[in-house]
Amino acid sequence: MANLLASEKSPYLLQHADNPVDWRPWGAAAFEEARRTDRPVFLSIGYSTCHWCHVMAHESFENPAIADILNRDFVSIKVDREERPDVDRLYMSFVQATTGSGGWPMSVWLTPDSAPFVGGTYFPPEDRYGRMGFPALLERIARAWKEDRGRLIDQGRRVLEALGESATASGARPVEPAGLGEIHSGFQYFVQAYDEDEGGFGGAPKFPRPSTFNFLLRVRLDEARDAHAREMVFHTLRKMVFGGVRDHVGGGFHRYSVDAGWHVPHFEKMLYDQAQLVCSLTEAWQISGETLFADVVAETIQYVERQLRHARGGFLSAEDADSLDAAGHQREGAFYVWTKEEIDALLPAGDAALFCAHYDVRPGGNVAAEFDPHGEFTGSNILIQRQSLEEIATRANPQPDEVRASLERSRHILFEARAQRSRPHLDDKVITAWNGLMISACARAGAAFGNHHWIGLASESAAFIRSEMTTPDGQLLRTWREGASPVHGFAEDYAFLIRGLLDLYEATFEIAWLRWAVELQQQLDERFYDEAGGGYFGSEAGDPLVPIRLKEDYDGAEPSANSISAQNLLRLSRMLHRDDYDARAREIFRAFSGQLERVGHGVPELLAALAFFLQPPSQAVIAGADPSPFANDLRREFSPFRVLLHADGADGQAFLAEHSEAISEMRPVNGRTALYVCENFTCSAPRVAGEVSEEWH
Repeated sequence: MANLLASEKSPYLLQHADNPVDWRPWGAAAFEEARRTDRPVFLSIGYSTCHWCHVMAHESFENPAIADILNRDFVSIKVDREERPDVDRLYMSFVQATTGSGGWPMSVWLTPDSAPFVGGTYFPPEDRYGRMGFPALLERIARAWKEDRGRLIDQGRRVLEALGESATASGARPVEPAGLGEIHSGFQYFVQAYDEDEGGFGGAPKFPRPSTFNFLLRVRLDEARDAHAREMVFHTLRKMVFGGVRDHVGGGFHRYSVDAGWHVPHFEKMLYDQAQLVCSLTEAWQISGETLFADVVAETIQYVERQLRHARGGFLSAEDADSLDAAGHQREGAFYVWTKEEIDALLPAGDAALFCAHYDVRPGGNVAAEFDPHGEFTGSNILIQRQSLEEIATRANPQPDEVRASLERSRHILFEARAQRSRPHLDDKVITAWNGLMISACARAGAAFGNHHWIGLASESAAFIRSEMTTPDGQLLRTWREGASPVHGFAEDYAFLIRGLLDLYEATFEIAWLRWAVELQQQLDERFYDEAGGGYFGSEAGDPLVPIRLKEDYDGAEPSANSISAQNLLRLSRMLHRDDYDARAREIFRAFSGQLERVGHGVPELLAALAFFLQPPSQAVIAGADPSPFANDLRREFSPFRVLLHADGADGQAFLAEHSEAISEMRPVNGRTALYVCENFTCSAPRVAGEVSEEWH
């Protein structure tokens, strides 16, 4: 019989609805049951495309004997970390503080008052990997609850107090915002961590971290260091594009590489990775003009539109790493890997030879045993570009164009053949924050490349969120799957969507997107801002089950809400000439000054915001009903510290003029569209369509 998760919307919770464990969703009813029955809570947190979550589920949560222990001695709660990031963040802080590491699945034991007293991640069904077996651990905790409860309750209380003190201390330093010293220190850290051979920062495993790229592309120190920062980004992106971490057949990027050479990935595909990497690749193309970057932008957006887009416009969350192999067994990467025999059977002999040379396909497989500890890839090949088109052409005689055409034919054939395999599980919920990131990606790429279809994808996602994931009083909801969940949005949902709307305004000049961004910023300020310490809490006040409101202070796989909010506030300040926005951005820098000074590399997105803050204000205002004489060129440029506005002589200009009298005076010249460029509070004479020199490029 199904447990209480059967009525939930989350794909992760539904994956556990048929477990013999008597799971309950997060909520007051579960904790009331714990108090009524005098049992501790076992809290399990994960997400639907998490490989080790699947492993623990199969080993333990589907095991009737282990389920009996859980049902007898605990009240068991399942949480989707993507649906409740506030719950995840609080208990992850506890696990990291008490064990020195964290991850998913996360396993935490709580008092009936939600205070944690024991925590960890994955536990095997018996002692192995140097970890206690899960049943033995359950028995030990149950015994301690009966025999030494006072100590456990006191331990949980003290941990919560420590986490609370840490949360309030983050904004306690009354110092001025940081400056070039922090930019320089952050730059030096990444120079020292940089892998000159394989790209990336540090050794294996290697994660794409676009926040680092964003910072390095915005470093403004001197010509030599700025150039070095850019080349670190370009080289890393090239290595990722050539590597197995990219899906060479179907497009998109996998989560991370287990080796230093970007070859063997963890195969799940997350929407937030695709979104952020599209932005990084677009900026790399704007600066370098490299066709490679442009091609992969198009390929990645095509993958997202094909596999991660709801018919009604919202973007879906992720594809799993695991899928069924030919024998019907769940295996990581089964959908993506190839044997040489498969490729030889599918492709004409000449095309097969070129394909295998280009992508390092070998008869016995190309995965080193040290990166395949469970033997999942024995005999298989993970496609990785080892030889360039020119190198293959030199050795095989055909011209590079012929090699390119051959590879394109081969990829198409393999794509069609692969489509007959069992696809990985799709997490088909829509997350507001991640849609905000993808709106930014499609809007920025569409604007830079002049691709109106991509801009349309961004607009449709924004419209979906507005119609389906917004309450009547303007609050955002966190997730949607066959209807919106009742969980209200978190700070990251507001911050990421605001950035997406600002990018969408600059890509379309539709004033409705800018108006909505301003409305959402007001909601974010009212519901999440810490008036005493500065910065934004991750969650709203008033939830009795989440006793501590934490502030995100780390830019990891996703940037923090505070880092993105600092950038949003600075952009809004320059767009609308509002000093209150600028002041609030300063307060974020002040709140996190300790992190910027001591561990700036942990907040590279905030360093990028700081670089923006340190630049003089820059605006480009196009006046006239038709902005096209200037808009396309302006959007194609990489100008991360400039805002782009349209004085259209209608509603758009009227809204901007409510905040800036100067914009109300910006008009076409002699009936022709004019461009007003304002730098550091001084505007140049307008440039008129048809009379534009090259000086302003």
